Parts: sequence; C-alpha cells; structure tokens
Amino acid sequence: MKTSEILQEVDIPRHKLYYLEQKGYVTPKRIPMGDLEAREYSDGDLIKIKSIWKYLMKGFKHKVAYEMAMKEIVSMNGANGTGTSTNGLSRG
Repeated sequence: MKTSEILQEVDIPRHKLYYLEQKGYVTPKRIPMGDLEAREYSDGDLIKIKSIWKYLMKGFKHKVAYEMAMKEIVSMNGANGTGTSTNGLSRG
C-alpha cells in the first residue's frame, strides 16, 4: 500500500506514521522515483500500524503501544493457526 492509502485507511497523521518507521516499528519497502523515494507498506505493516495506532489513541506511549500491539498480533496469529511469529520465524 502507498503512504496515502495507509493514511486514509488508518486515519493516522503522516508525521505519526513516519515516527513509527523512524522507531523501527514498521519497515516499508523504499521504491526509487527519480530523486525521491516512495514507501510501499506490506499487509503486515498495515496490521501493525492499525494496532499500534489503536493503543496510541487510548493514550499509551509509543513503546508500550508497540509492545501491546505485537502481543495482540502474535495472539491473533496463534488463534488463526498460522503458527508464525511477527518476525516470520516458525513457532513450535
């Protein structure tokens, strides 16, 4: 997904999205476009951003929001039978 699509779907301000990237919470692919670079977010990035933003909107600090989001995502992955952690390594 493009940055504009993420901003619209999640309703997160651009500077907050870029801060999540700066902290290493999401890592969009960089696509060269002349002198600029476009960001391409994966489906996994979208899930992380939505979950982190949910906790930020509840008043949690970024680090805590990230930790809570990751726990939620890992538990969802376990519940749906994927058996993988968010870092792509197989559990089990």
